[in-house]
Amino acid sequence: MHLQRPSRGALLAIFSLASMAVAEDATKTTSSSTPVITPCVATSTNGAFFDLRPDAAVVVSEDSKPPKGVPTEDYVARGWDYGSNFTLNVCNPVVKRVDDVVGVDKALWRNISAYYETKGKIYSLGQQSGTLVPRGRKLVLQYTGGSPCGASDKSKDRRASVHEGARYKYNDFDDEARAEEEGEEDAGDYASRRTAKDDENDDEDEDKDKGKDKDGKKDQDKPVRRKSATISFLCDHDPDTPTAFSFVGTDPDACAYFFEVRSQHACAGAEPHKPGSVGPGSVFAIIFFITVLVYVVGGVFYQRTVAHARGWRQLPNYSLWSGIWSFVTDLFVILTSSCARIIPRGRGYHTLSGSPNGRRRSRDDENRLIDQLDEEWDD
Repeated sequence: MHLQRPSRGALLAIFSLASMAVAEDATKTTSSSTPVITPCVATSTNGAFFDLRPDAAVVVSEDSKPPKGVPTEDYVARGWDYGSNFTLNVCNPVVKRVDDVVGVDKALWRNISAYYETKGKIYSLGQQSGTLVPRGRKLVLQYTGGSPCGASDKSKDRRASVHEGARYKYNDFDDEARAEEEGEEDAGDYASRRTAKDDENDDEDEDKDKGKDKDGKKDQDKPVRRKSATISFLCDHDPDTPTAFSFVGTDPDACAYFFEVRSQHACAGAEPHKPGSVGPGSVFAIIFFITVLVYVVGGVFYQRTVAHARGWRQLPNYSLWSGIWSFVTDLFVILTSSCARIIPRGRGYHTLSGSPNGRRRSRDDENRLIDQLDEEWDD
């Protein structure tokens, strides 16, 4: 019984199954691992990677040298018409120590990432945060939990707006229709009584609010609003331009502050290889190893069972691999001989090729010259 040689289609099928198994193992490895959230780092939905850690200013002790290329001072944004300048940091608390911050607990002073000073008082714009949110080509970083900026009484505002609008929504024909329904003859008397009744209701509501203020319950129910800072990062491809903050504006209540930052680190890049995960190079190496293994094992099996080869001839394409060595040796000899011809030879004495008669003549001339010198010496 003769065994048939495995076709290329079978080898390709084995290779594809092996590569699919490797890819599935890599997917399982990455999916089973617990995701680690790195502060000041973000990846957008389209795969763009952002890392703003080089822009974060760090605290350096007096004895140690500051790291090269790492900022050690806070960023300052001019307030222009606001009347105060702002001190900020990226993802880290401010380097400069702040004390006596308005409306913030003493334990939280060391975590302030943005603040400003006016009339000798320091107001916080938010606590430290490293959560970056990619929105298109921009990155957004937000600090919250700053100094108080007032309380919002939504119920009172809503009630006032309703009553103020209600006084102007009624028309004369509405009063006449209501008067006819209730059996009143004069619509003006009905309208005056209705207005007086609304005023009494307003007075009752105000009295209730005053009573709540006296008891202190209303102040406890008020939600305290605090200052916050929203920072938008823009990509700047110029490496010579330093990272700079710009104050954009604030809301009418001076609770939300907006800043813009241009930085080269806000440009999208490729995500680096994470330790413990299978990278593209590792996947390629595994696939290459499996391909070579399938080629060698399949070739040895065919040469041994079908061609009945033994020894080194069991290797697939043995004649090709054995001819490579002789090719390399021949190439080496050719290169060395070519280099030897290029190298200049040293100058010196060398024998001249000539005919036998020429050699005899030269010997006779030498003997004649010697005899002549001997005669001159004797004289």
